[in-house]
Amino acid sequence: MAKNAVREVICIHIGQAGVQIGNACWELLGLEHGIRPDGFYYDGYEPNDSSFLTFYNDTAHGKFVPRAIFIDLEPSVVDEIRSGYYRQLFHSDSLISGKEDAANNFARGYYTVGELIVNNVLNQIRKTADTCHMFQGFLVFHSLGGGSGSGFCSLLIQRLSDDYRKRAKIELCVYPAPRLASAVVEPYNTVLTTHSCIELSEVCFLMDNEAVWDICRRNLDIRRPTFTNINRILAQIISSLTAALRFEGQLNGDLTEFQTNLVPYPRIHFPLITFAPIVAAERAYHETNSIDQITKACFEPANSFVKIDPRMGKYMAVCLLYRGDVDPASVNSATSGIKSANSIHFVDWSPTGFKVDINSQPTATVPGGDLARVMRTCCMLANSTAIGEAFIRIDRKFDLMFKKHAFVHWYVGEGMEEENFVTARQDLAALEQDYEEVGYDTKEE
Repeated sequence: MAKNAVREVICIHIGQAGVQIGNACWELLGLEHGIRPDGFYYDGYEPNDSSFLTFYNDTAHGKFVPRAIFIDLEPSVVDEIRSGYYRQLFHSDSLISGKEDAANNFARGYYTVGELIVNNVLNQIRKTADTCHMFQGFLVFHSLGGGSGSGFCSLLIQRLSDDYRKRAKIELCVYPAPRLASAVVEPYNTVLTTHSCIELSEVCFLMDNEAVWDICRRNLDIRRPTFTNINRILAQIISSLTAALRFEGQLNGDLTEFQTNLVPYPRIHFPLITFAPIVAAERAYHETNSIDQITKACFEPANSFVKIDPRMGKYMAVCLLYRGDVDPASVNSATSGIKSANSIHFVDWSPTGFKVDINSQPTATVPGGDLARVMRTCCMLANSTAIGEAFIRIDRKFDLMFKKHAFVHWYVGEGMEEENFVTARQDLAALEQDYEEVGYDTKEE
């Protein structure tokens, strides 16, 4: 096994959404790297190189432990891992749970309950970071609507940016869907979290449950998708995001390359995600899925992981992450076809517009799962002005509630000032304005 320089990443899974996405991710990463649920290699499996140690810590006993930390303020979700199928995989110290729930309240996660366990979490992160040689950064998984995912995550990211200022902090957030809501106070939590993390994290990838639900129904013929179905699709995206770190490839990228290519201005860092092909196992053999087809599919509004229409905005930068049997010449012809299409608009100050990663390792799929194993896939990360629509939508809901001061006493009772609501809302109004302004055409001098 060739020992090459490994750039390590620590995954932090916060709240119920973060922990459950984490379960799906580690299930898939284990399959891709031939690591069993007990942390040892599958019998007869020989890895080509050691770059998978990006995510796994190699113990002296031939066991591989994920470099991941699971945190929830109430014990039940983390207890499922402690007693579940993957209980032997994770280090027991990296499964951290509090005793009382954040109860969908940002202020509980940020001020009262979260404050009790944040030092324990930071201690565990420091221990994990000490085992790294070329530590690259954090991947933080959380939702914006819940209490732990919003409040505790904001607190943790603020503390991390003090301790690890130079390291990348990349968030994968479950954004509140337009029609599906799991809590009444989602708009408050979302606006407060977006405000507190906007200056601190480098990139924040958004996805919403409703959009992925629709993709499951339409592409996989699942009449009633469960969160397991959704999380397995999200795991494919996280696998594609990090494939360049874990496998050798023709055109390799890393976490800092996403920032450089996707973020034109520090605050404009909320890219959209799309993945193609998402196809059911029984249909897979009836479709060719050529490079041209999967690249075009990524630009279809129906395949976007956030319920917005990208055609209503302009693209500022697009990152295309190809995996599998892909040759650069076909990619070039596919991207030039996209540029010449009338329906896809780029801002006039971004002449190139595309960054391409090509990785020869195809994606794995969970045996008995809904997704088919395909020869090639494309994951698109696109920074588009259309995402402003999602912020406008959540701000409107926030305004309706805050005008009547509904539910505010729960937040104030946990030690939060009412002024914080006003400041956060003004910050999001400025963000809406920023997205509107970057879409304007440049005036000729």
